[in-house]
Amino acid sequence: MLIYDLSEAGSVPKYIYLYMCIKNDILSGKLKPGERLPSKRTMAQQHNLGVVTVANCYEQLLSEGYIVSYERSGYYVEELSELPLKSARISPAAENRSLNKKAEPHVDRLPVDDTEEREYRYDFKANRASLDLFPRATWNQLMRKTLYQEDDSLYMTPPYNGLLILREAIARYLEDERGMSVDPSQIIIGAGTEYLYGRLTYLFGRHSIFGFEDPGYRNLAAITESFGNMCRFIPSDENGLRVDLLDDSGVDIVHVSPANQFPTGRTMPVRRRAELIEWVNLVKKRYIIEDDYDSEFRYRGRYIVPMFADGACERVIYMNTFSKTMLPSLRISYMVLPKDLVERYRETVSFYSCTVSSFEQYTLAHFISGGYFARHINRLKNYYRKIRLSLIKAVQESKLGTISEIIEHNAGTHFLLDVRTKLSSEEIRNAAKKADINLRMYSDYCISVPEELDRAIVVNYAGVLEERIPEMVARLEMMFPECRA
Repeated sequence: MLIYDLSEAGSVPKYIYLYMCIKNDILSGKLKPGERLPSKRTMAQQHNLGVVTVANCYEQLLSEGYIVSYERSGYYVEELSELPLKSARISPAAENRSLNKKAEPHVDRLPVDDTEEREYRYDFKANRASLDLFPRATWNQLMRKTLYQEDDSLYMTPPYNGLLILREAIARYLEDERGMSVDPSQIIIGAGTEYLYGRLTYLFGRHSIFGFEDPGYRNLAAITESFGNMCRFIPSDENGLRVDLLDDSGVDIVHVSPANQFPTGRTMPVRRRAELIEWVNLVKKRYIIEDDYDSEFRYRGRYIVPMFADGACERVIYMNTFSKTMLPSLRISYMVLPKDLVERYRETVSFYSCTVSSFEQYTLAHFISGGYFARHINRLKNYYRKIRLSLIKAVQESKLGTISEIIEHNAGTHFLLDVRTKLSSEEIRNAAKKADINLRMYSDYCISVPEELDRAIVVNYAGVLEERIPEMVARLEMMFPECRA
């Protein structure tokens, strides 16, 4: 019988505490691979909980790959023996806030973005929130505070790695929200992820080979190649990047998004993460670049613990940005280096000046330390949850719903709309332009396009206004002859 003392949960929600107990028992070996967990109803009765509470716990374990589910059979412990993982420390504050065949690796270049520079009435490509969602009054107040209260350092060139006050604020935020124990000296501030990626490319040198997920976000690969480095695009499957192909690819540094892979939206399960950690630990010069972009937006359960915090912090470079969650004009991103790279970075790259003004850094530090950023994220998450549900419902209730399938994983700000149509991908693009719709196809992010997703559309709803959803879906619907018939 599986019994836990939930009286020790304190302020941590019951489903999170139960999740942590079961996860720790799985990692410690107390719960054996293949062992069946009690049914949701049985577990609820044993712990005097609601069935929904247990269901949320099991769903979190399922999404992270600690358990598997078999229809009409139940939940079973996944095979995780001898994995190089540890159970990350997650603070109660983080848990509370997280609620509200064998193919050869491809070496081809990803397609060039040839999207026309024009304004569209309907935009499913824009990956930024409306400015109306940003607390401008608070931000303006903090800017005034910065102007009137900071000393002469406000007008001086910031250190190469960014102001200490901002790095300390980010370190505290990562500890509370991600379970990451980070020293401020490990954090590098820069004007956008692309800028920081350029610095990493310089740090590792032209002899290093970078690996990227296929499908995946291509801009970083283009930046890497512009510095003269070779890139390899590694195929992915339903569990993420195929680690079994990395050795033959010759890759030294691999870029992944384990919490929310773009454009699939999948979470990399714990077994695949462990395989990747095992791969990176085999050779000293190997590193993982963990892109945690968009990971704030999960609509069920809590945040996925970063690989940096889950047993691989000495071989993982963690990256994130404020551009998506804040103002588009606020080009501030950051990366967390493993401790063994901090001094190497200072000796090799510190002649580059920090590209973010002291004024913006001070203001952002106040925004984070004052708790405004965490509250802003919760508001955004609630807004995106509402838009997501409204948009999915509108698609399903339209004629488009009869010829399409929505593929999404309750995370991020996009989903895939796989349309069963006689139109080709190019014809869909042309029809979208005529309908004044800006969109991208799933195939735009692929080297090798799966035949079953050749006509899938990437629907990004970050910039969608709720009142325009019926009009947008009607216009999208009329692009396809199957709907017009």
